[in-house]
Amino acid sequence: MQVMDLTHIIKEGMPVFPGTESPMIKQALTIEADRSREKLITMFSHTGTHMDAPAHMIPTGKTLDALPIDHFVGSGLVIDCRDVLENRIELSLLKTHEDRIVASEYVLFCTGWSERWGTPRYFEEFPALTLEAAQWLADQGLKGVGIDTISIDHFSAEVFEVHHVLLGANMVVVENLKELEGLLEKAFTLSVLPLKILEADGSPVRAVAMY
Repeated sequence: MQVMDLTHIIKEGMPVFPGTESPMIKQALTIEADRSREKLITMFSHTGTHMDAPAHMIPTGKTLDALPIDHFVGSGLVIDCRDVLENRIELSLLKTHEDRIVASEYVLFCTGWSERWGTPRYFEEFPALTLEAAQWLADQGLKGVGIDTISIDHFSAEVFEVHHVLLGANMVVVENLKELEGLLEKAFTLSVLPLKILEADGSPVRAVAMY
């Protein structure tokens, strides 16, 4: 079995969603002074490669700790979105993969944007789902979707309609994935286990694909 890491490393100064703060990581204990090492980590719940719970934007939505553990593992499919027009992932593209989507539990969108991680361009005009595409996906019985950009919504979104549609269907959304190109045309199992935090609206995840 091969295991592929799809997760960005968490560190100070890393890219974060505009309006939030970069993680603060302090060496709280040292071997020299305390006989063991331990770090104090302060960060937002949607830092790095992370998962949005339905409760992130839906008032009555479930938190991550309220979802069954098997919700975070499932058969995966990667759709190539690197050449989409006007940075819009349209329903017409999804329909060309309909049979494979219906047979999957997680659909991931490969835009190639993870190559821009750590640069200002990562936040500029990235591809995102259209509302029509999101509404169709919400009817497919998926556990979740994922993307290699900062958001599943358009960069200029103000009300986050795509998030509301997907999370309202009890799906989870995984953002800031990386290196999805390596999974194109592969059948794999996706594991995106969040931290087990009480009433979690989101959590960093260690996203891996197993094939």
